Amino acid sequence: MAKKTHVKIRMVPESKPDSPFFYYLKKPAGGEKAKVKLKARKYNPSTRKHEIFVEKKLPPHSK
Repeated sequence: MAKKTHVKIRMVPESKPDSPFFYYLKKPAGGEKAKVKLKARKYNPSTRKHEIFVEKKLPPHSK
């Protein structure tokens, strides 16, 4: 099988990481860009403002 080219990451607000709102984005699996932590300015509907969102690990799932 081929290797994955992208991985799914979870973006949470930098100011309030335990917020109920988050975004999912795709990030390259290898190379230079894979080592850099992602930061993006996105809209947070709970505060009704644009905020900085940072990359966090995905929560564990059950089978």
